[in-house]
Amino acid sequence: MDFFKKTIWITGAASGMGKAVAIALAPYQTTLILSDRDAEGLEVTAREATKKGAHVLTRRLDMSDTNAISTTAQEVLRKGYQINALYQFAGISQRSVVTETPIENDRKIMEINFIGVVALTKALLPHMIENGGGQLAAASSLVGKFGFPYRSAYSASKHALHGFFESIAAENYPNNIRISLLIGGRIRTNISKFAIDKSGQEHGQMDPGQANGISPEKAAQQILRGLRKEKLEIPVGGKELLILKIKRFFPNWHSKLVRKINPM
Repeated sequence: MDFFKKTIWITGAASGMGKAVAIALAPYQTTLILSDRDAEGLEVTAREATKKGAHVLTRRLDMSDTNAISTTAQEVLRKGYQINALYQFAGISQRSVVTETPIENDRKIMEINFIGVVALTKALLPHMIENGGGQLAAASSLVGKFGFPYRSAYSASKHALHGFFESIAAENYPNNIRISLLIGGRIRTNISKFAIDKSGQEHGQMDPGQANGISPEKAAQQILRGLRKEKLEIPVGGKELLILKIKRFFPNWHSKLVRKINPM
């Protein structure tokens, strides 16, 4: 993937990895379509990206609203933008055990993390195919590769992304559609602050593991390196990524480790 002068849509662009990736892509003279439900944060990202050389279009977008997703995608395409890549970072996490998590919370997390991502992908994929191909990337997680305490719905939503995007990759390789799943570890973003608890309220604090994680800017550089190489899975983080190898080669040991790690 050559980023130079490409048109790239980024969700979750108001903060965290989405913002960092947008700003990292700006010097390539990209055209960036930035979306997020946080309109104020979105404008901050847009100003920074513009200063670094990008042409920017912003659209406020709630990933739980599939009608708005479809309408926004159609509007952007009618403006004549040819989308070369779609990088999706918008999402929500949780901090509650299965037995105390209302089904409404499971549904909300799946709507944002999976259904919303699917909706925007489906809205743009035919356009990409028609125009000779493109790149799709979505933020998964370490817990998209294995289950983890207090993350049941979040983990399930990320597992679902793997099945969905790997299916797209298998169906559309001849159409020059390339897929990357971003396996995020500990990164200093607000995702734990905005995670919902058993009552559906925001967790309101950053987990210690995340607080000691890598910066979004460092994560963005790891992501861009993987996207350039069109890697199917791109691990993003620090030494905690070792657990992926433990899971693969020592599954029983991995299960014991997961039970011992502080999930909060």
